[in-house]
Amino acid sequence: MRQNPERRTALLDAAIEVLAREGSRGLTLRAVDAEAGVPTGTASNYFAHRGHLLAQILHRTRERLVPDPADLTGPPDTRMLLGQLRDRMRRERSVHVAWLELRLEATRRPELQAELTRFQGAELEANVAWHLDAGLPEDRQGVVLLYLAMLGLIVDDLTVPALLEPYPVEGLIATMVERLLPQDPAD
Repeated sequence: MRQNPERRTALLDAAIEVLAREGSRGLTLRAVDAEAGVPTGTASNYFAHRGHLLAQILHRTRERLVPDPADLTGPPDTRMLLGQLRDRMRRERSVHVAWLELRLEATRRPELQAELTRFQGAELEANVAWHLDAGLPEDRQGVVLLYLAMLGLIVDDLTVPALLEPYPVEGLIATMVERLLPQDPAD
């Protein structure tokens, strides 16, 4: 396997674009080569098979979606953080669409399902830990509820954006935070 990290990253970014645009059935090593503008056969020098490529795409999506450390300065605020997540999702739309395609493909590929479960489990646990360590007004279950609510919002915003037009997303996020994480929870 070739080890040029810049070329590997370019191939993975090309694969994300192909996956987002063409879906899982359109993702071939040849299509990745064409998208990356490299000679046919290049991707096969970096990825042993399609399953290996899918797993590597999963990890590249995380690299591209991690928040900019500059966005995490100052006192943490859940509403602001969720707004930043929505903004990243809109800026990196193809990455999120590719991520959704990976989730669907995982329903048909047990090895990808296992990798996705490990990957997403670690991501969710890191997210919960970060929120609790930052002293945000959440408990473990509250962070998971916000994750699930934001996942639904992101899926609809990506796939049927007109559905949410009557409901300003900023207001939905504010209501999510208020209802799922009340400042003075009932005893």
